Amino acid sequence: MASAMFSAPCSARPAKGLHCQNYVGLRLNTDLKLNTSVSVKSMKNGQSSGRLLIVRASEKRKEYLHKLGRSNEEHEAAVAAGNVPEAPPIPPKPAAPEGTPVVSSLPLNRRPRRNRRTPVMRASFQETTLSPANFVYPLFIHEGEEDTPIGAMPGCYRLGWRHGLIEEVAKARDVGVNSVVLFPKVPEALKTPTGDEAYNDNGLVPRTIRLLKDKYPDLVIYTDVALDPYSSDGHDGIVREDGVIMNDETVHQLCKQAVSQARAGADVVSPSDMMDGRVGAIRTALDADGFQHVSIMSYTAKYASSFYGPFREALDSNPRFGDKKTYQMNPANYREALVELQADEAEGADILLVKPGLPYLDVIRLLREKSSLPIAAYQVSGEYSMIKAGGVLKMIDEEKVMMESLMCLRRAGSDIILTYFALQAARCLCGEKR
Repeated sequence: MASAMFSAPCSARPAKGLHCQNYVGLRLNTDLKLNTSVSVKSMKNGQSSGRLLIVRASEKRKEYLHKLGRSNEEHEAAVAAGNVPEAPPIPPKPAAPEGTPVVSSLPLNRRPRRNRRTPVMRASFQETTLSPANFVYPLFIHEGEEDTPIGAMPGCYRLGWRHGLIEEVAKARDVGVNSVVLFPKVPEALKTPTGDEAYNDNGLVPRTIRLLKDKYPDLVIYTDVALDPYSSDGHDGIVREDGVIMNDETVHQLCKQAVSQARAGADVVSPSDMMDGRVGAIRTALDADGFQHVSIMSYTAKYASSFYGPFREALDSNPRFGDKKTYQMNPANYREALVELQADEAEGADILLVKPGLPYLDVIRLLREKSSLPIAAYQVSGEYSMIKAGGVLKMIDEEKVMMESLMCLRRAGSDIILTYFALQAARCLCGEKR
């Protein structure tokens, strides 16, 4: 009886409960029948404590598997003389079910289904891949110590910046998600019409950045640059008495906010305000303070969408009056995204973002085709909550829909995805159960 033995230290986690094989590209073929036995043994009595994988071939071996002790030349001579060695027989053609009509084969030169026939072939020809490295994990933070659940976003919390946040980031890093973006729940007492708390160097966001960088120096930290969490009016900019959002004065505040975040250690500042000219102004302000290395991810095509509702509940940042249609884009517009793209590229943006994600796949593809810069997509709170609600009601398979939606965002052209599913999806990709 032949046997093979493999021994090596293993620090990887066992791949158990893998529910997302279609997205990883590799999966166990449970239909494969092997005449082998597999066992795992631990060495004792002073020998290695590592585990051994032992594979033993079955003793019931076919005659054609036996070695005959002949040279290569002798085998070739035997075949040339007509003594062809035994091999498995030609497999029979699978039978169709009774009642299947007998028809002539269609005259097709090209049958795309041939390349989809087996799991290995499908994985070989998969055009789009999905990895934890593609995810940026949005995290809500607040001043308290307790983690507060967000009713409209099951599974999401306002995290205590000193405790819950650190634990959540550790979980994400364990499955390969090493990028986060921070959104603060600011105390009402600190909100003002001009949002001055946004650039307080000892405010919630700068303190959190410094804490995270001290704990995880290689963590990539994105920040949100906008006034709405800090504004008593709930808008992304300063509001004039007639309700107009003041553009240039707001940009002045945003520049101070971005520099404060960079000073704390932010890797990427992300203006989400949609004020005209803010990318160029922020780039100039960062460079003037010596932060040439800090990147700008511009919310290039941010639409005035109804999909943001759960997010605004999470931060208590709903506008106190009106809406945001005078600065965010009209959901009916497609070409207008090119205007924003050209402005952001010219002003020095490093990454271009589309928000929301799934309802705007056409816009993601447009930016992908028109720009060589990295493209980001934001799978927003409304998208997340709909999938969660559908899963709870058993109307959809939450995990499969989650993974499909993320794959679609990648297929459309996004390099990175801001998603509240980051931890759950990364665990799925790594083979862990939820």
